[in-house]
Amino acid sequence: MSDVLTHDLVILGAGLAGLRAAVEASRVTNGDIDIAVITKGQMMRAHSVAAEGGTAAALRLDDGDSYELHAWDTLKGSDFLADQDVIDRFVHAMPGEIMQMDHWGIPWSRREDGKIAQRPFGGHSYPRAVMAADKTGFFELQTLYDTLLKYKNATHYNEFYVTSILTEGGQFRGLTVFNMTTGEYKVIHGKALIIAAGGAGTLFGFTTYSRTVTGDGMAMAYRAGLPLEDIEFLQFHPTGLVPSGILITEACRGEGGYLLNNKGERFMEKYAPERKELAPRDLISRSEITEIEAGRGFKGPNGLDYLHLDLRHLGADTINERLPLIREVCIEFNDLDPIVEPIPIRPVAHYAMGGIETDIDGATRIKGIWVAGEAACVSLHGANRLGSNSTAECLVWGGITGGEAGRYCKETTEIQSVPQDAVDAEEKRLYNDLLNRDGKEDLYELRRKLRSCMDQYVGVYRTGEDLSKALEIIKKLKVRYNDIKIADKSRTYNTNLIDALELCNLLDLAEIMVTGALKRTESRGAHARRDHKIRDDVNWLKHTLAFYEKEGPRLDYKPVNITMWKPVERKY
Repeated sequence: MSDVLTHDLVILGAGLAGLRAAVEASRVTNGDIDIAVITKGQMMRAHSVAAEGGTAAALRLDDGDSYELHAWDTLKGSDFLADQDVIDRFVHAMPGEIMQMDHWGIPWSRREDGKIAQRPFGGHSYPRAVMAADKTGFFELQTLYDTLLKYKNATHYNEFYVTSILTEGGQFRGLTVFNMTTGEYKVIHGKALIIAAGGAGTLFGFTTYSRTVTGDGMAMAYRAGLPLEDIEFLQFHPTGLVPSGILITEACRGEGGYLLNNKGERFMEKYAPERKELAPRDLISRSEITEIEAGRGFKGPNGLDYLHLDLRHLGADTINERLPLIREVCIEFNDLDPIVEPIPIRPVAHYAMGGIETDIDGATRIKGIWVAGEAACVSLHGANRLGSNSTAECLVWGGITGGEAGRYCKETTEIQSVPQDAVDAEEKRLYNDLLNRDGKEDLYELRRKLRSCMDQYVGVYRTGEDLSKALEIIKKLKVRYNDIKIADKSRTYNTNLIDALELCNLLDLAEIMVTGALKRTESRGAHARRDHKIRDDVNWLKHTLAFYEKEGPRLDYKPVNITMWKPVERKY
């Protein structure tokens, strides 16, 4: 019999969305509900710390910006796939989030007059990215963590790996977990769950993501019966450091950096004559691949041909004040000082626009489950996210879901029992089946093959032929996964077992992504098909929904919510 730990609200994930939700749930209930915050890593080690450039908000309504302009930029950036009621709520909420973070003590960068500074960002027609130098995510996470410590009602579960979501009768009942430090199997029982477990970018080999970001929340929700929405839309950031893939923030271009080909040309003038280096990410990434394929790139290691990001003309003072982390990263990882040398970059897997389907409040089809942050698809970003809107989304819907779930827990007096059959079956799956596997397949080789497949066939540009090859490879890898070997049979800090669980999640998500991409016969935002080059609003102005079936995802669709603007041609 497993140990049962009981809380009112369970939050899966300790990044920006998760901590913002915990703070808000504590605030609206005056600290009267019992909250569990679960992370498979350590607090303050969430991938949110890697966010660098800024957080978008229309702060200066008296100086050229407006809610409507932020909404239009976000919608146009999404290639008109975002839900417009969601965008409207988002842009109106964000200034309050910036001021709330300010009151909680975040060290926002300031102008000379003492007001909060903002910098330009790609796709935004006004400089609305609020920042803390180029370490914005780190300082936001630290501020939320410090604020949560003021409340005494949150228990932090560090290094607890969640393996399944328990539901019964269409309602949340709990989670099955194991303590990574001891291997003990437990049930965390609760009234409500907020999934804030992040994205799935480690599907790819060349990626900005931390290795812990393996789509666990998405995959578990999918297997629990929740549909995943728009998973085929995966953003490639234009400036990943070669060869590591470390993010080189868009703030570099917001501060005036240039993208150069091997002829020394600012090539974005050809592709986006108005915005140039500050066009949306999908457009710049396609332009970069076009330049590289035309022979105007530099030869890189392992096929990672690259272009240059040039900051030299900005001068040492600007780089040291506004981009200190980028300089440090370049020196540490490439032995290169951007004050005197250009930075080698190319498009890199960066962000999931899709996620677990939610309504505008972050609620799902299962009572008592909400989702926030990158794990969710509320659909704010549609087919392409604008830079600096992601940390903003985490703050807004972290706050919304925390408030909604907190009030729900306060009003719900009884915690329903967990389905014991499901608890026992999961324990058997982990310790009798998976842990005892002694097959011939090396799971790390399978993981390498998966990432190589995604890099090669599901990249910035896609074709039906490539996607079909990818799907065939993924299906074969899923079969081979059934014959893996778990060499470590212990329960204490068994990273071998954890890697196997993560690979299972990644294989499911890869299958969904490629199935959806193969079906979507158009080019829209980050989904660029060479064999279907035009955006097709007649047939494809709709969201993809993927439902779990044993034989593979079942796809369905739902309409985009259009309340303000009809789709038009997208030019920059």
